[in-house]
Amino acid sequence: MDLFTGVLPFLHVAEERSFRKAAERLGVTVAAVSKAVRKLEEDLGARLLERTSRQVALTSEGAAFLERAREAVAQMRAARETVAQAHRAPKGPVTVSLPFILGPVLLPRLARLQARHPQLTLHVRMSDRLSKLVEEQVDVAIRLGGLEDSSLVARRLFSTRWMTLASPAYVARHGTPEHPSQLERHACLKFVDPRGLTREWHFRESPGGRPAVVRTRAAIDVDHGPALLDLAAAGAGLCQVLDFMSDARLREGALVEVLTEYAAEGPPVHALCLPGRQSVPRVRALLQHLVEELRAVTAW
Repeated sequence: MDLFTGVLPFLHVAEERSFRKAAERLGVTVAAVSKAVRKLEEDLGARLLERTSRQVALTSEGAAFLERAREAVAQMRAARETVAQAHRAPKGPVTVSLPFILGPVLLPRLARLQARHPQLTLHVRMSDRLSKLVEEQVDVAIRLGGLEDSSLVARRLFSTRWMTLASPAYVARHGTPEHPSQLERHACLKFVDPRGLTREWHFRESPGGRPAVVRTRAAIDVDHGPALLDLAAAGAGLCQVLDFMSDARLREGALVEVLTEYAAEGPPVHALCLPGRQSVPRVRALLQHLVEELRAVTAW
């Protein structure tokens, strides 16, 4: 049974109190509307409309059916609009905020998104401060680290881990540390954060064990993450960075990983947006693209 047969003609007649006006709205003949409503009444086994030569009025059954039918038609229209919107090509401006450290990972993927959806206009805002999504009109903010409780919608993009690296030349001269406790005998290259604090290194107490902080003396400290990789590649010592920062140096053979079995999990990466914005086609396209592209980043 087609549950919607005759429903729209009935709705229009009930709202207009006229078969003629209902026919005009639907673009059909009065006879077609009358036939559809009569068939609906036969299927329901109840009279929905009282017809006279001067007016059309609802019966009690008709009034009850009208209320429910309106809800059903509204729900169906919303469902059709949702599906149509989902398949509509995303277009328009999207503003994305991300920290500098994630630029090498995300910028090539954002370029592929724009190539995939050429009607999108991407506004990328690089900053290490936390963006205020409403005040700065940011559609999606990429965050590295734990999230505070808020009303924002969060989508996890990928996980990270800490990697301890050295150049092959450094390892050849000074040996490979077999345990984090041996780092006190090595030159450690450490990062100084924007607050002026030196970041301590993170490991697992044992392979697969609990995370632990290992304090080491800094032979050199620097306030720029990529500079740690430059120093380590030059043979100045060991550094610890997040895994996504070191891909190119590892592929080139400029650096090798040590203490792999003690590697600790790093901060997660999330995409944040205001509630409801995740359903906007252009924002949804961005989020889905990043999730798909970054799925393999945490293959380790």
